[in-house]
Amino acid sequence: MTAFAYRDGVLHAEGVSLAHLADEVGTPLYVYAAGAIEASYDAYARGLADAGLRALVAYGVKANDNLAVIATLARRGAGADVVSGGEIARAIAAGIVPGRIIYSGVGKTPAEIVQALDAGIRQFNVESAAEIDTIARIAGDHGVTAPVALRVNPDVDAGTHHKIATGRKGDKFGVDMVDAPALYARMAADRRLAPRGLALHIGSQILSLAPFRAAFGALAGLARTLRAEGLPVATLDFGGGLGVAYRDDAEAPSRADYGRVIAEAIGDLLVDVAIEPGRSIVAMAGVLVTRIVATKESHGTRFVVVDAAMNDLLRPAMYDAYHGIRPVVRPRTEDESLVDVVGPICESSDVFARARPMPPVAARHVLVIDAAGAYGRVMASCYNARPLIPEVMVRGDRAEIIRRRPTFEESIALEAMPPWLAPASTQGAA
Repeated sequence: MTAFAYRDGVLHAEGVSLAHLADEVGTPLYVYAAGAIEASYDAYARGLADAGLRALVAYGVKANDNLAVIATLARRGAGADVVSGGEIARAIAAGIVPGRIIYSGVGKTPAEIVQALDAGIRQFNVESAAEIDTIARIAGDHGVTAPVALRVNPDVDAGTHHKIATGRKGDKFGVDMVDAPALYARMAADRRLAPRGLALHIGSQILSLAPFRAAFGALAGLARTLRAEGLPVATLDFGGGLGVAYRDDAEAPSRADYGRVIAEAIGDLLVDVAIEPGRSIVAMAGVLVTRIVATKESHGTRFVVVDAAMNDLLRPAMYDAYHGIRPVVRPRTEDESLVDVVGPICESSDVFARARPMPPVAARHVLVIDAAGAYGRVMASCYNARPLIPEVMVRGDRAEIIRRRPTFEESIALEAMPPWLAPASTQGAA
């Protein structure tokens, strides 16, 4: 992670000391490196262009929906892959052109469909016969034509965590390949709909090209079948991007190789291409900075208790996910011992690492949890009445707070007491 490196013994985000940010902003906090976000996006765009593809890189907003993160990508020409009305609003507010927004997801509500039609998005990725009917009816009621692509389920096991696999039979996403031709013909025959093409997404955190090759080949094959039947297929949406090498011993394929797999699948098909990377654009561009509250030992296990918790970064508790952890100040010794890094929440699952080698650390020392730019703050909650933590973006030697920490009073002000719980002194007052 070149965006985060030690300088004079202190870990920096680009040119900004993380020790300084911890003192100035307070911990825990998220820190994102703008240059790393841009470089990751550019690598995708370059890899697709080098493969000879006309491609839209639509950032998967669900990975990190901070406005500054989205705006950084919008200025590079990115589109957006969204899965809710809120993400549509955030993408547009951050500068994404509506005509570059792809709306995915199995549960689009009528209100969200109207919102997307009014905005003029690029396409809906429809996932069922019922959704085809709903979008057509709403489009007809509003006197517009809805751009749609049919999301298929290619029944490809991506070999990823079962909670983030989306392209197998039995997963809730997409339509069965055998049903796709009839459903696509149905869309093409409906004047309220404008079929653009096909889409798929087989899952997240994929570190092998083999599942992509199988799924992409199936999608291109279906496109050829539909065209042979006289149906228009102008675009193919190949879904999410590559996985992230969270561990030092893991390795992800290159963006160039990913582009070549798409190009090989398309062959002589003349189509526009879309991809929807999220995690791989922002994960390595962000860290969670946390301060040690205390250390303790129990039955031979040494615990390092930090002020970040599972409500701030849910991935380890939810997926048993691995994140590297290191001190902000470079240790002066190579000696290490095994520790459990845990948070303060009253749950046994509030653990960031078990039996992790760690140099000598003590209360008030600051640690960094690496590769936390994706599915960190967006999955956060206020569990245990803990406020959402701030986010900071750095560029060079500049740092700006892009989401501040709310006060307890602001959080409480969102709630209201019903009349029957009014203070006793006011009940029955004349």
